[in-house]
Amino acid sequence: MAARVIDGKAIAQKILDEVAAGVKSLSPKPCLAIVLVGNNPASQSYVKKKGEMCEKVGIVSRNVFLPENAAQAEIEKQVEMLNSDPRVHAILVQLPLPPHVNEPDVLERVNAKKDVDGFSFVNSGKLFAGVPTIAPCTPRGIIHMLKESGVRIAGKHAVVIGRSNIVGKPLAMLLLQENATVTICHSCTKNLAEITRTADILVAAAGKPKLVKAEMVKEGAAVIDVGTTRGADGKLVGDVDFEGASMKASLISPVPGGVGPLTVAMLMKNTLECYENCTGSRRLTGIRRGSRAVMIGNREGARGKISSAAYAEDDEIGKKK
Repeated sequence: MAARVIDGKAIAQKILDEVAAGVKSLSPKPCLAIVLVGNNPASQSYVKKKGEMCEKVGIVSRNVFLPENAAQAEIEKQVEMLNSDPRVHAILVQLPLPPHVNEPDVLERVNAKKDVDGFSFVNSGKLFAGVPTIAPCTPRGIIHMLKESGVRIAGKHAVVIGRSNIVGKPLAMLLLQENATVTICHSCTKNLAEITRTADILVAAAGKPKLVKAEMVKEGAAVIDVGTTRGADGKLVGDVDFEGASMKASLISPVPGGVGPLTVAMLMKNTLECYENCTGSRRLTGIRRGSRAVMIGNREGARGKISSAAYAEDDEIGKKK
């Protein structure tokens, strides 16, 4: 029997309606500032879509465009200016940044209260510790998607393929908060299929098209596909072989139309929560809280330099044995 296909657009629309209702009575309106360095076509498209979604829900969007060769210091200066601007409540640095830029250092410059992506060391550390904080949009959207689809996470074995700081690691922390037993797989994982076949909840976030075949899926599992690779025909392809996996899974998310809409919807929700963080107007918005992974956080802690590779998807899975 074929799996039930998750309608990510419908679930996302409920969130967007909730955000729009929360924003309606606010003055001034929440403002999301997006920093885009360079002219990567995909990044430009994402920024445009985010701006359009802001307009739909009543959030003000501000774009800061910098040239491809912008120096590290200039990018960090722009972020600091947004930090100190009271008219800006949420800040997003569009990734990836050009190769010469140290992404972690830039992301750590974002004030934790305005860190709409939840990528700063402060918010990442709070998420790891189980302290309420702003959680990354895609992992938060996945948790919401599972719950809205009727999946009981507690006690289930969740396998996450991919260990990026954007999806894999924070999703593992959120699943732990929901009392799942979590296994993270990556490019050095041996016998990947043996592990995935034990998963009640299988999340593919490796960036490798059709990595997950039908024989890797446990009968009746919930399968969430985070992958978005554009094929030779221009169409988006996920990390899961949808046709095959859907014959084994009980629930599966499509690409497109699955996780993607939830990511954008959670960005809008996180923006509203950043606004609440900055203004203390939480009671005015009336927005319904989801899991424990929400807002708060002060800019604190020492900065350190770590490899930008930690922020990239683990797209080498399947190449190493």
